[in-house]
Amino acid sequence: MARTYDLTEGKVSKLILAFYFPMLFTNLLQQIYTIADTAIVGKGLGDNALAAVGNMSSLTFLIIGFSLGLTIGFSVTIAQNYGAKDYSRMRKAIASSIKLAVVIAVLLTAISIIFLEDILILLDTDKKIIGDSLLYGYIIFGGLVSTIAYNLCASVLRALGDSKTPLIAIIASTIINIGLNSITVFVMKTGVEGPAAATIIAQVVSAGICYSKLRKIEIVRLSRKDFATDFSMYGNLMKNGIAMALMNSITAVGTMVIQYFVNGLGLAYTAAYSACSRYLNLFMDPACTAGFAMSSFTSQNYGAKKYSRIKEGLRVCLIIAFITYAALGSIMVFLPETISGFMLNEQESIKIAAQFLPICGVTIFAVDFLFVFRSGVQGMGYPFIPMCSGIAEMVMRITVIVLFIDELGFRATAYAGVAAWVAALLMNGIAFAVYLRRKLREERGASKSMKSRRALKAC
Repeated sequence: MARTYDLTEGKVSKLILAFYFPMLFTNLLQQIYTIADTAIVGKGLGDNALAAVGNMSSLTFLIIGFSLGLTIGFSVTIAQNYGAKDYSRMRKAIASSIKLAVVIAVLLTAISIIFLEDILILLDTDKKIIGDSLLYGYIIFGGLVSTIAYNLCASVLRALGDSKTPLIAIIASTIINIGLNSITVFVMKTGVEGPAAATIIAQVVSAGICYSKLRKIEIVRLSRKDFATDFSMYGNLMKNGIAMALMNSITAVGTMVIQYFVNGLGLAYTAAYSACSRYLNLFMDPACTAGFAMSSFTSQNYGAKKYSRIKEGLRVCLIIAFITYAALGSIMVFLPETISGFMLNEQESIKIAAQFLPICGVTIFAVDFLFVFRSGVQGMGYPFIPMCSGIAEMVMRITVIVLFIDELGFRATAYAGVAAWVAALLMNGIAFAVYLRRKLREERGASKSMKSRRALKAC
C-alpha cells in the first residue's frame, strides 16, 4: 500500500530537504528537457525554427501557467485538510478538483486553438516564423489535457508530501521526450511538429505514472459520494485556484508585451531572448522548487494549526534560495557568451544574449526570495496578495519596457524583469510577515489558555 508523508511532525529542516530534493530533480529535469528541446530545434532546424518555438513561450506560459496555477491552488485546500487529518473532506477536495480540471481543460483547449493565429499576429510575429509557431502551438494546445492531468496528479501527490513519484514520472518523460525529439528532427527530418508531438507523448506518460501512484493510496481512494456536488468546496477550491491562475496569466501578459517589443527588434533578438528565457527559467528553478516546498509545508502545518513551524520552514527555504542565487547567478554574470553558445548558432544572437544574462545574474535573488514568500502566503490560504503582485509584475514590466526600450535597447527587457521581481517581492514579503504574526499570536494565546486550564485542574 502506498504511503503519504506528514510534514506536521518531525525536524523541520530534515522534512523540507527530504521533500525538496526529489522535487528539485523533477523540476530540473523538466527544464533540462526544455533546454534539450531548444538545443535540438536550434541545432537541428536552425535559428528561425528556434525563434518560432521561442516565440510561443510567453503564450504557452499564459495558457499552461493558468492551468498550473489552478492545480497548485487546488492542492492548498487538499494539503490543509490532510494536515488537519480530515480525510473525508480531503477526498471531497480531490474529487471536486478533478471535475473542475476537466471543465477547465476543455475550455482552455478550445480558446487557445481558436485564437492562436490572432494572438501571434497581435504579437507582431515575423512572417518567416509564424507558420512554424502556429504548427507548434496547435499541437501543444491540442494536447493540453495531458498537461493538466499531470499537473493535477503531481500537485495532489505533493500536497500529501510525496515529491518522489513526480520525479520518477519526469525521469521517464524526459528520456522519452529527448529520445523522440532526436528521432523526429535528426532521423525523420520533421519540422517543429516533431518536438511538439514528443512533448505531448511525454506528458501522457508522466500523467499516467502519477495517476497510478494515487490509485494505490488508501486514504485518497474516491467513491461516488466524494464526487457529489458541493458548491462550498467548489468555492473554496476556486478561491485559491483562480487567484493563482490569474497571477500566472497576468504575469504572462507582461511577458507577452516584452515578446512583442523583442520581435520588433528582429529575428536575431527573438532567438536570443528565447535562449535567455530558457536559461533564466533553469536558474530560477531551485528557488522555485523551494517555493513549492514552502507551499506544501505551510499548507499542511496551517491546517494542523502549527504556525511556529511555518516560521522555521521559511528560514530553511530562504537559505536554500540564497545558496542557489550565489551559485547560479555567478554563471550568468561570468559566462554569458559561453552558455548562450550552447543553444545559438549565430554570433550576433550570442552577443545579444550576453547583454541580458549578467543583469539578471546579479539581481535574480529578488525572484528567488519572491518564490518562497509568495508560496508561504498561498499556503496559508491567502491568494489575494499573490494575485495583486502578479498585476504589479505586469505593470512594472510594461512600464519599464515602454519607457526604456529606445534608450537601453535589448537590455531593457532584463531591467523590466528585475523591476517586476522587486515589486512582487515587497508585496508578498510584507503580507507573509503580517499574516504569520497574526497566527503566531493566536498560537501563543491558545498555548497560554491551555496551560491555565491545566493549572486549574491541578488545583
